[in-house]
Order: sequence, then C-alpha cells, then structure tokens
Amino acid sequence: MSSNDIIVSLDIGTSKVRAIIGEMNNGAINIIGVGSADSEGIRKGAIVDIDQTVQSIRNAVEHAERMVGIQISDVYVGIQGNHIALQTNRGVVAVSNEDREIGEEDIERVLQAAKVVALPPEREIINLVPKQYLVDGLEGISDPRGMIGVRLEVEATIVTGTKTAIHNLMRCVEKAGLRISGVILLSLASGVMSLTKDEKSIGTVLTDIGAGSCTIAIYDQGGIVATSTLPIGGEYVTNDIAYGLRTQSEQAEKIKLKYGCANVPDAAEDVKFKVTRMGSNVEKEFSQLDLASIIEPRMQEIFHLVRQEVRRLGYGDKVNGYVLTGGAVSMPGTLALAQSELESSVRIALPDYIGVRDPAFSSGVGMIQYVSKYMGARGNGAVKKSASRKASPAAPTKPGMFERIKSMFNEFI
Repeated sequence: MSSNDIIVSLDIGTSKVRAIIGEMNNGAINIIGVGSADSEGIRKGAIVDIDQTVQSIRNAVEHAERMVGIQISDVYVGIQGNHIALQTNRGVVAVSNEDREIGEEDIERVLQAAKVVALPPEREIINLVPKQYLVDGLEGISDPRGMIGVRLEVEATIVTGTKTAIHNLMRCVEKAGLRISGVILLSLASGVMSLTKDEKSIGTVLTDIGAGSCTIAIYDQGGIVATSTLPIGGEYVTNDIAYGLRTQSEQAEKIKLKYGCANVPDAAEDVKFKVTRMGSNVEKEFSQLDLASIIEPRMQEIFHLVRQEVRRLGYGDKVNGYVLTGGAVSMPGTLALAQSELESSVRIALPDYIGVRDPAFSSGVGMIQYVSKYMGARGNGAVKKSASRKASPAAPTKPGMFERIKSMFNEFI
C-alpha cells in the first residue's frame, strides 16, 4: 500500500448504516470521516427491502462525503449472519524461484491452493484466513517471505456464506453507486480492533450486540474457530420499553439512549422523565429505576443465550473471558450485569480514535484496520482495491491532482 491510501468501510446494520473513511499515513490509521444513517429495509441483520437499503447506504455515504469533502467510489463491505460457516483447509505448492526463496507469488499460489475445496452450489468463499504457514514441514510460521524452502504449505480457515445473502448485499451497495473492493466478515474485522494477541490465544468470546442480532465469535490459538448469530439485540429492549411504558417505539428508543440502565442496582430513583402514553396526550412520570427494571431482564436473557450458545458450540469450558462490543453494550450498567450473568472476566472494547469512541463503531473501524493489516499480506481473500479519492464540487483540487491520485491507486485495481 502507498503512504496515503483512503480506505472506506461500510457497516450495514439493523438500526444504522455507517460509512467510515480511514486514511493510511505511513502505516498509521487516521479516521477522517464518519457517516451514519437510519437503517431502513433491514430486519434482524437481513435485507428485506432492496430499495430502502440502497437509500440508507446513500444517506450514510453522503453524510461521510460532506464531512471530508471527497467523493467515495470504492468501499469494503462487512457481512455477518447465521449463514456464515467456517472450515479448515490446507494448501501445498512447490517454491517457484530457482534460488528457493519464498516470494509474494508463492504465497499467492498457496492461498489459491487452499481455496480449492468442495462447497455446496449455494455457498461461496468470503474470506480466507491463514492460521499458519509450513516451510518444508516446519510449523508455526506467520510470514514465510524471504525464507528458503522447497515446499510451502498453509493451514487456513475458510469463511463461507450463502450466495443469496452475499449477492443481495452486493446488489444493494452497487445500486447505491459504489464499487465493492472486498467483502469482509465483521467478526474478523471486530477481532482485529477489539482483541489483543493474548486474548486470541487463550480462548475469548467476542460478542457483538447490535440492534437486531447478537454475533458471537470464538477465538482460540490465535484465530477465529467458531461463529454464530442469535436473532436478538437492542431492538428487543426498545420494544420492551415501548410495551412497558405504553409509548411509541421511537420515543422508547430515545428514552433508552438518554436514561437507560441495564443493571437495577446502578439505576437512580431520583432521575425522572415524562412519557407520553400511547393513544392519549397524557404524560406520566417514571424514574430511571422503573426503566432499569424493564431493561435488566431482557439484557439478562441476551447474556444467558450467549452463554448457552458458547456451550452449544463446544467451548463452554475453554473460554477465559468475554469481550463485548456493538451499540447495545454502551448502556450504563451493561458491564456489571454481563460479569454477573456470564460468570467470567468481561470487558467492553471501543475504538481509540476521535469521533468513533463508541462500541457501535467497532466493526467499521475494525474493517479499516483489517484491510490495512492484511491487504499487503494478501491474507484476507478479498479483492485488492483501494478506495479512490476524488475531488467533489465543494472541494476543488489543483489541475492534475486527480490524475496523480488515480495513478497512485491503479496498482490495486
């Protein structure tokens, strides 16, 4: 990658579509623009209306473009859902150089060899994640470039998804006038941003609690080993509040964001708010404690289901901690409740960049980090394109600038 690449990630969620613009500057990432729009046409993480989803994507991208004064044309798109599956495969090639030095071409060939796997006709490969390389039988190599050997092997995790879900997602992005540089599993992206090297090694559950779904990714021995999606999230909490306080869902969401507390002992009796009851103009007063008594049982249920799912995947006794991320975990009291329900060490991960210090942005920022880390290593299996940067009418550049920037990115197109 060149010293000043623009990488744009697109996280299409149930409640929000987020476009994040990252700039690579000599290896360091700067988040220079964030666009967010209400998500229409998506239910429980699945696309149910193409046209509404396209409009939501356009709104988020335009928001990000206005912030930075550039025109976005290429994006990396995040994908998740219950259709995702993982499997392990190996690839083997002979080193092609006469001097037996392993080069970029050998790594590319061995990764392509690892992709040769029998798949049902309705599934296709999304990402390929190398777990380790072997040179002449020597294991545990993370980067074999420059090493001398005759036989190069790779042990890799293949991420697959259903063609229907992948192509519907790509269709929405393309109809919004954008080119797709690559599709990335959000659990992999969040893992880059949220987990330390040690956490990936000792057995950690990365739990992304969004509005319509809860995605569980189990990391062990340095890589992702299992993933699952539960159809429950922050939207259920909002629905409970709307039902309990007898108010509109829109107002319930605002109350949740302003006064919500997930743990009853942390809620304050003296914090009061008024709610307009459904079907009348009468306002009734409630306390934060009343609200917490509605929220806590649903959040308890979410954590209980997460723990059950980890056991079902066969990792109940192998997990040493949980890392929480996603928009629903930013509510006060969530950490204390999670520690109590999961009976394990728990922490909340959030990006350490100005403007995106919120667990809701973990996936989007993680995608930018994933691309910057693995694009050069050719380890992600995604299409190698850099997001192009163009002058918008609001921010004209010097004559010839576009041509220079375009040629800078041509090597990835």
